[in-house]
Amino acid sequence: MTTKKILHSIFLFLFAFSFSQTSIDENIRGKFTYLFQAKPNSLNRDNIYKELFSLQISDKRSFFISENKLKFDSLFTKEFAKNNGIINMKGTSSKASNFLIIQTNENVQCYETVGMTLLTYSIPIINNWKLVDETKVINTFVCKKAEVKYKGRDWIAWYSTAIPLPYGPFKFSNLPGLIIKITDKTGDYDFELVKSEPNSSIEGKMISISKRHYYNAKLVTKKELDDARKNFKENARHELESMGTQFSQDQRERQRINEIEKKGYNPIELED
Repeated sequence: MTTKKILHSIFLFLFAFSFSQTSIDENIRGKFTYLFQAKPNSLNRDNIYKELFSLQISDKRSFFISENKLKFDSLFTKEFAKNNGIINMKGTSSKASNFLIIQTNENVQCYETVGMTLLTYSIPIINNWKLVDETKVINTFVCKKAEVKYKGRDWIAWYSTAIPLPYGPFKFSNLPGLIIKITDKTGDYDFELVKSEPNSSIEGKMISISKRHYYNAKLVTKKELDDARKNFKENARHELESMGTQFSQDQRERQRINEIEKKGYNPIELED
């Protein structure tokens, strides 16, 4: 067996081992799908990023994760179970946000894998909501309005007391009902509920998120995680170039694009 095949086998073994940690002994109380829409670059406002996220709620906490990431997990598990040495991931999307957010009534725990290391940081739940005496029907739900200033953005949320679950997308929670839609006032970022699983389809089922996304994570600060992500991206490119990898864009063009991205960088959180 060649060194390349040995390394490939070791990688598959370690990757599969992480997938074996799948059991979460928590009954699911609610399962919802949100459409996330964003304008990540203020200099290219026609570019709108879209992604679907799953919000799964148990008796004591909620899990918010990319649906493409869940599809990847499901397909990899099925492919590996065939035990034929071939992992065919054809059909999975490469567009998947690399984070998991777990919320309780007390705090928000954020997880992200950087390289081969799972990192996590904790922040308090939002407790400065302003409830507004205004109602609106969104996707058949009668919703009430709430406002909050969070991480440098002013957000408008619409929640439904008909679904008495105090959770929502991303890091938003702690309202008297499920958040159906939340948008920042500039219109650059938006989460909207597009699918709700009926109780009959989730009765007796468990949370379907692999423990590998949050088990044995290294505790860091948000800044440390942001720095690790930035350093990993920069080092990965340098490593590829040092091994002779050539990219289609020349150095000057790449620098120009990088400068545009930096100048127009429009993150969801403008403040720490």
